[in-house]
Amino acid sequence: MAALLRTVCPLTTSFPNRAMAAGRVIAGSNSRLRPPRQKKAVMQLTESAAKRIDELLRKRQQNDEHVLAVRVGIKARGCNGLSYTMNYATEKQKYEEEIAEHGVTVYVEPRALMHIIGTTMDFVEDELTSEFVFHNPNAEAACGCGESFTVGRPGKTRENSDSRDVDTFEKAASQTA
Repeated sequence: MAALLRTVCPLTTSFPNRAMAAGRVIAGSNSRLRPPRQKKAVMQLTESAAKRIDELLRKRQQNDEHVLAVRVGIKARGCNGLSYTMNYATEKQKYEEEIAEHGVTVYVEPRALMHIIGTTMDFVEDELTSEFVFHNPNAEAACGCGESFTVGRPGKTRENSDSRDVDTFEKAASQTA
């Protein structure tokens, strides 16, 4: 057996105490072993959000037939650093993520991707307001009115971050505006 190992792997002769690999790694997927995974959307839409987006698109398309979707992004503004933006889109821009759920299409700007990943977009109506609400697991803080939010640096969590991280992020975000 030792002679066979020496011919197969010359490292065993130089390093006799070195462990041999138990197998090999094959990059990529093998369709025989498991079905390919479906790509998870960057942002989820609730049915009420999709219904409202559909209403808005139909109304806008009466005046501008080229409107295809809604574009979601972020902008550095507000008392907490970042705020969501929504506009009509006539075409998909380079590097935008496309979300097609419940019969509507939403494009997410590339600059907003890291802040929006995992977010659920909802539409809520009550006696006083009707608005889109973004349930964002990345948001660490929001202002009192709910219009702007703050996200921490990658690798930071609420437990191990301090207030200086938020202040630094807010200053950097306000300087890019």
